[in-house]
Amino acid sequence: MRRHTTLNINVDLLDLAQRELGTKEKTETIHRALEEAINLRRRQRLAERPLPDLTPARLHEIRRDHTVTPRQ
Repeated sequence: MRRHTTLNINVDLLDLAQRELGTKEKTETIHRALEEAINLRRRQRLAERPLPDLTPARLHEIRRDHTVTPRQ
């Protein structure tokens, strides 16, 4: 869903975000920055969760089960 809106944005911050994210359009930059912020918080919460059953052996199994083999 998209909605047209007016925002007061620090243009220096927007320019810096565009350079860091490699985006060209302002809207694209804002969307990417929001996505990055959401993903960062989700990874932080995941990293803080206690995972007592996640042993190195179990992690190896999970990674092995999710390995993608390229098509020929």
